[in-house]
Amino acid sequence: LIFTMSLAAGTSITISSNHWIMAWTGLEINTLAIIPLISKSHHPRAIEATIKYFLTQSTASALILFSSLTNAWSTGQWDITQLNHPASCLILTTAVAIKLGLVPFHFWFPEVLQGSPMTTALLLSTLMKLPPISLLFLTSQSLNPTLLTFLAISSALIGGWMGLNQTQTRKILAFSSISHLGWMTAVIIYNPHLTLLTYALYVTMTTTLFLALTHTKVLKLSTMLISWTKTPMLNATMMLTLLSLAGLPPLTGFMPKWLIIQELIEQEMTPTATIISLLSLLGLFFYLRLAYHSTITLPPNSSNHMKLWRSSKTSNTPAAILSTLSTFLLPMSPLITTIF
Repeated sequence: LIFTMSLAAGTSITISSNHWIMAWTGLEINTLAIIPLISKSHHPRAIEATIKYFLTQSTASALILFSSLTNAWSTGQWDITQLNHPASCLILTTAVAIKLGLVPFHFWFPEVLQGSPMTTALLLSTLMKLPPISLLFLTSQSLNPTLLTFLAISSALIGGWMGLNQTQTRKILAFSSISHLGWMTAVIIYNPHLTLLTYALYVTMTTTLFLALTHTKVLKLSTMLISWTKTPMLNATMMLTLLSLAGLPPLTGFMPKWLIIQELIEQEMTPTATIISLLSLLGLFFYLRLAYHSTITLPPNSSNHMKLWRSSKTSNTPAAILSTLSTFLLPMSPLITTIF
């Protein structure tokens, strides 16, 4: 309870602060609160993940503090929105890229997610992305567009490419997260509210997927092959959520990609829009592979895992609500875009 409340407090402090020191304090509270949750199982892999997470996040926090000090030294301003010093902008972009796990600072993220319990992995993929994204949102007018476009395209490329040969579901979702963050970064300078919309929809779809995987206790593709007999309905909705994450048209996940491509074309960045759209096909491949594994009723080869028949009927209301939102929001696009 203390760690969860600290997470909520740290996130709230960062997203609501105007002063650099307060934002940095919120990030530090977040880091210190999530570390015991990662290492909770006391497994060597969990301890390794904790150390990797602590080292990367403390480096990023030090860079954020250095960036804000440099900016305050040259401009006399501690206000987050008054980031005018070029070197400070560059250092801050690097620090936030490390915090988020953007390419080329992405190496820690799949490893940490793989070593964490499923619930902590969900927090790392969703809630822990909000404070760094809010910093990018507040400083978006001062950032370098060329650097952010490079980070976005490389994240979309590596996120799709590295996810192709993974067999662990948490690692696949980590590379999926990196790819989605690339889409958010591409548009944050031109339309920050669209980044927030993309983030909100990404959180909805990823939470649905993590809840489904937690319920069926699926940690790798070989166990996903035999999970259909346990919860057929949940697996069917999981397939739709995966296709929605891939951005296929009738589903919710198509909306942010469509709006981002439209915004990039309006900003005369058609080459970037074309490249990032083509790179999303890499992600589509492994989402389709996951969807195939989640709905197959008769595995094509013999599996070492014992087949599980349907468990006792337990209601999973959050997953039901979120899966509905993850698949059927596209017709409400005009309303959602008006709100955001």
